[in-house]
Amino acid sequence: MSDTTHTASWAEHHLIAARRTEFLGAPMHLLTMAETLAIATEAMAQKRPLHHTVVNVAKLVNMRSNAELRQDVSGADLINIDGAGVVWGAHLLGIRAPERVAGVDIMENLFRICAERGFRPFLLGAEAHVLDAVRRRLGRDYPGLVVAGAQDGYFRPEGEEGVVATINASGADCLFVAMPTPRKERFLHRYRSQLTPSFVMGVGGSFDVYGGKVSRAPRLVRAMGLEWLYRVLQEPRRLWRRYYDTNLAYARLLWSAYWSRRARD
Repeated sequence: MSDTTHTASWAEHHLIAARRTEFLGAPMHLLTMAETLAIATEAMAQKRPLHHTVVNVAKLVNMRSNAELRQDVSGADLINIDGAGVVWGAHLLGIRAPERVAGVDIMENLFRICAERGFRPFLLGAEAHVLDAVRRRLGRDYPGLVVAGAQDGYFRPEGEEGVVATINASGADCLFVAMPTPRKERFLHRYRSQLTPSFVMGVGGSFDVYGGKVSRAPRLVRAMGLEWLYRVLQEPRRLWRRYYDTNLAYARLLWSAYWSRRARD
């Protein structure tokens, strides 16, 4: 390995360590999208393991009552802020979060990078017809991209080791796991040491977006921090209670932390 490679690896490791902080008890890294993509690309190029996850309002709230989820998130190498509410709340408490780094945007950027650099992604999760739609769109967007393999998310816990074996046999450079929280966090934490793709990340419902099953909020709505409301309006029966409960709990946490900080100051 060259001195240049050693230097690059040390610089990326130092950046990750220096930008790690905690907000309302949740660990996270204060990184931009460009920095995150550079770190992920370097990991794949050098075949170094890197476990990525994100924290949003719902996950932050749930981590406080779910010790296993907190362990799974905290054990990741790289934790981005995926949620305007978390960015704004961090600013309120004096934490200089640079920007929201959404998991779906990371995934789409990494698809492009995979096509440019010859990396091979493995797609895990979602429904079979959604996976087919994702692969069709990848074929249109990046004709030269080779998808190492794909597996829908409808497998039983006793089938997990077989799924891991399939992923490893594919020769994939990166793994995108489109399963809900906390299932994807538990899967990646449990099997990270066995998985051979260099870069692994959970992407939640991002395959549904990329494959066209659900539409993403317009850019202006995202900039206003209201993407969650757009999702609720798409599936009100399924989502309204979840967002109501977590947003209310988050507001209470933030209010308490803000006034505690004011009292200390």
